Amino acid sequence: MPAKKIISYLLSIICILGIIQVQGCNKPESGNDDILKIIASITTVADFVKQIGSDKVEVTIMVPPGYEPHSYEPTTSPMISVSKADLYVKVGSGIEFEATWLDDILAQNKDMSMIDCSMGIEIIDEDPHIWNSPVIAKQMVMNIYNGLVEADPDNAGYYHANMQSYITELEELNSYVNGLFEGYENRNFLIYHPAFGYFASEYNLTQLSVEEEGKETTAQKIRECIDAAIANNLNYIFVSPYETSAYAKTIADEIGGSVLYLDPLPSSYIANMRNVAASIALELE
Repeated sequence: MPAKKIISYLLSIICILGIIQVQGCNKPESGNDDILKIIASITTVADFVKQIGSDKVEVTIMVPPGYEPHSYEPTTSPMISVSKADLYVKVGSGIEFEATWLDDILAQNKDMSMIDCSMGIEIIDEDPHIWNSPVIAKQMVMNIYNGLVEADPDNAGYYHANMQSYITELEELNSYVNGLFEGYENRNFLIYHPAFGYFASEYNLTQLSVEEEGKETTAQKIRECIDAAIANNLNYIFVSPYETSAYAKTIADEIGGSVLYLDPLPSSYIANMRNVAASIALELE
């Protein structure tokens, strides 16, 4: 039986068990009923939810830290939380995890509402990594705020104050990054997996990527990247800390440079994006 069918079968069992548990006499204490129970697809979205919801929300992450949403398959533990959740917060930009599993996840809890973080955001070239632009992150945060207010209007003022405070931080981050990149003429950087296309577009950078559309790279593509790096006097190849590609080391050796890490799925967004910008700025010097 294919893996997806097996997992879908297990999820159905979890759903049934969840119903039995809720209807039976041994229902566990659910804690504070005023707390919104929220499921977030990825770590970064969970961070945004926590920034706005703070102590009014309890967040479970479907794709936990250290895992790639391109290939992750859900486990039973977060699915138990799904059966009790009030809201699901999806990225909505076409990440593989949601394309593959979201329908199965939502089927476990018909009463669970959903927030789409991608509302009002243009998806470019089917690139799902919308969160890696601080400017787009503002829109995602506002979408989450609107969803929380709809689900919990009594705490609208609380959510609004938190949203405004976090948007101020995102605007300060945007100013910091713009200032960091100011004055550089060679604005190219080489990356293995193209997770920072929206970031590059926002700050007038050119992202040169080894991997395309999630496919395994070829010898010809590696050669092209090496030639491009040499032509642009690049010293680094950036990779995700979740990747283990020997190709990146090969490219670094060929250009006489180094491998540096950029986290495309941060649990702490502001701090991570400052590190991302500072790392890319090393290449522009």
